[in-house]
Amino acid sequence: MVKLTEELWKTLQNLREDEFGSFKWFLKQDEVLEGFSGIPVARLEKANRLDTVDLMVQKYPGPGALKVTLEVLHKISRNDLVQGLEAFRKHHYRNHEEANKAELGDKLKLMIQERQMKIEELKRAAHLSSKSADRHIADSERVFTALLQSVQASLHNLIEAISEKRETTQKRADGLIQELEQEISELTERSVKLSRTEDDLDFLKSCASPSAVPTTRNWAEVFIPPPPYGSSVGTAVNQLVEKFSKEKEKLISKAKLNRVQESARDVTLDPDTANPFLVLSDDRKQVYCGDVKRNQPDNPERFNVARNVLGKQSFSSGRFYYEVRVKGMTSWDLGVVKESIDRKGSITPKPENGFWTICLRNGNEYKAPGVNLRVKHQLQKVGVFVDYEKGSVSFYDVDSAEIIHCFTECGFTERLLPFFSPSGHQHGENSTPLIISPVSYTD
Repeated sequence: MVKLTEELWKTLQNLREDEFGSFKWFLKQDEVLEGFSGIPVARLEKANRLDTVDLMVQKYPGPGALKVTLEVLHKISRNDLVQGLEAFRKHHYRNHEEANKAELGDKLKLMIQERQMKIEELKRAAHLSSKSADRHIADSERVFTALLQSVQASLHNLIEAISEKRETTQKRADGLIQELEQEISELTERSVKLSRTEDDLDFLKSCASPSAVPTTRNWAEVFIPPPPYGSSVGTAVNQLVEKFSKEKEKLISKAKLNRVQESARDVTLDPDTANPFLVLSDDRKQVYCGDVKRNQPDNPERFNVARNVLGKQSFSSGRFYYEVRVKGMTSWDLGVVKESIDRKGSITPKPENGFWTICLRNGNEYKAPGVNLRVKHQLQKVGVFVDYEKGSVSFYDVDSAEIIHCFTECGFTERLLPFFSPSGHQHGENSTPLIISPVSYTD
């Protein structure tokens, strides 16, 4: 528009005063050009050439001012100026079209790139979904195989228990039957003797006395109760149900951890933040506390007293997860912190100060701010998971897939950084390093 205005002004500058007066007279007329109304007389009365251009540009936006100027120049017989403006118009609009073409080309390229990126995003989502499905299938097969083995083992044990009870009952019955057969034999023998001595009065008299009847068991009080097979079945089923319940909880915990592990990010240590006593590995994945203070510049980012170091990567949205091996250590701190935390002097790690961390002390005391944590066994690997929008920080025992502790309603408002502290050297008792481990979905 600026070039057009300048070109129109230069054109009017080439008009004589009488031609310029005629030019303005035509501009006052309605339908100076079909579809174009005239400019009010009062506005053109004292307008100079520059004012006239401004009035035309305002009255006839876009290419309208150029069209009207060409028409009026024709009317006042200044075809030489018409030719100059026509040349300008062709050049101007050719450049304009080329610019539009280039802009459209750039826009189409951007649209293509956006769609190509969307395709890659969908492919990644499908790939992650497929990997997740494979893990869930493998977990399900592993759990259900274990459950089937438990069922088979329980059935085998149940059959053995029932068989043992049956054998015990059979042995008792066999023993009683043998005893009864022995008494029957003795009674039969006495009965036979009795039938052969009908003429022996003395023998008959002795047989008739109460003492002549042999002493036998009172079989009316003897019975074999039915074995409690039902209780064995009930006990076995109850044990199986309890095992199923435990396996189900393990499966659910593992599945939840697997979903969390899908948010795994590559985390490395930032040497510019490391306390001078800390020793970092070359790959920035391990850190331990040495017994000698190294000569390091005391830049604003560095912890100068506390044995801490931060992750190089920061996060201000979404979810992220990483795992740290802590096996063999007697003291450590892990979690996330605000980017703006104090890094100089003594530090108290708690949410109010921008710290969401847990720690180990004295080899077996697991703690969070104001809380003693209940841990079933010594931790070997800890998973740290942050949901920024939800405002939560969760800590996992990776081996058991159980949650150790969770901070909720954190209300994050700035960037977060992974936080690590291998604690003091403790004369070599705590020299094992913290290790940022690769996340494996198949543990």
